[in-house]
Amino acid sequence: MQQLLNRRRILKTAAAAPWVVPAIALGKDGAAAASDRVTLGFIGVGMMGRGHLRHLVQYPGAQVLAVCDVDRWRRENAQRTVEEGYAVLRPGVPHACADYNDFRALLDRADVDAVVVATGDNWHGVASIMACKAGKDVYCEKPISKTIHEARAMAEAGRRYGRVFQIGLQQRSTPEFCRASELVRAGRIGPVKIVYVAFPGTNGDVNLPAEPVPDGLDWDLWLGPAPWRSFNSRFHSYGPPPRVVPWHFCSDFGGGNLTSNTVHAFDVVQWALGMDESGPRKIVPPETGLVPSLTYEYSDGVLLQVVDWRLDPAHHFVPEGWNPATRLQNFGALYVGRDGWIHVGREGFLESHPKEIVAEKPDAPPSSSVSNHHQNWLDSIRSRQKPACDVAVGCRSTIVSHLGCIAHWTGRALEWDPVAEEFVGDDEANRLRFRALRAPWRI
Repeated sequence: MQQLLNRRRILKTAAAAPWVVPAIALGKDGAAAASDRVTLGFIGVGMMGRGHLRHLVQYPGAQVLAVCDVDRWRRENAQRTVEEGYAVLRPGVPHACADYNDFRALLDRADVDAVVVATGDNWHGVASIMACKAGKDVYCEKPISKTIHEARAMAEAGRRYGRVFQIGLQQRSTPEFCRASELVRAGRIGPVKIVYVAFPGTNGDVNLPAEPVPDGLDWDLWLGPAPWRSFNSRFHSYGPPPRVVPWHFCSDFGGGNLTSNTVHAFDVVQWALGMDESGPRKIVPPETGLVPSLTYEYSDGVLLQVVDWRLDPAHHFVPEGWNPATRLQNFGALYVGRDGWIHVGREGFLESHPKEIVAEKPDAPPSSSVSNHHQNWLDSIRSRQKPACDVAVGCRSTIVSHLGCIAHWTGRALEWDPVAEEFVGDDEANRLRFRALRAPWRI
């Protein structure tokens, strides 16, 4: 806030001089005045980072000042995106964007108010906590962490340093998910019995041959706190990103589907069940032979099952009115209660049985989720209120993903204490809450 006040004083001083100031710089024509814009830095501009960048460059209430990536092609491409975008959107206004290989140099800039952390999971904890310490507000991609320990440390850092810390679980800002959660919490399907979500599976260790490190890639900094591994292009493809998380098959860098994808569904389930400050008590993986797929149980008996896209009548409870051939919606959930069910997914999808449970659907464009989430973050930075998916909430939802990974890796049923955030009577599982960080990185 002090930085914003300083910029306001500078603008007032400049206004007294006989200069011609473009209308957009003064906040006319629907644009925010330069003194009121939230200044941003981007840490990681791969597939997800580029998406956020393209959105936020268009916000009149924000100004991107710097981008950072250990891949030279990606950071230079991001720099051009910003400068060329502002040349069109804000002609006549200075729009230089700095580029950095090392995010610490970006965090040292006093003129950056907030950062978007869109690196791989491996970096989320360290980069976000360092940003909080540097006085920056944070938007961090999902999942917020690589481990349970990191998730809790990030939530504590956000609280300790008073930061507005939004997690990129954008379905908290999506109309159809807001409506579905509201209906479930209001009891429109009666007491919830079971919830189904899709995207099963975690990952493990891999052994890939060493390849030459591409010119322009800082491989040591790409690895950061992860254990040392020789470069292989399956971990990182230099230049334009081929897909969102190419490295998530390796447990050194993430948790596979459960943390890369299913975390979106876990988040809205936690929300709808009123579990933002808690979590499941039991986790049973299919490796035990006791369940057909990864199954969680909450203290009130509600079950949460991760299925392979469709309900199998031979193994799953199929509620009245549900066609087993129906594919579960991407990142969505099927809430089954005593009196009916609600099925929600992205792109405006929302249906129920009986149909009258969803009497009215949200009137909003399907593409509004990410935009709403960004705007909510920017508004929260100005108001200093908690954003839609505050880091403490994102921490709990991400922990659900990690619990599933650990259950798969140990191959046994686990009992979890969501207050102490530890497994009951299982030392091996408790050790998996942590990962050693490669020097000099620490949390």
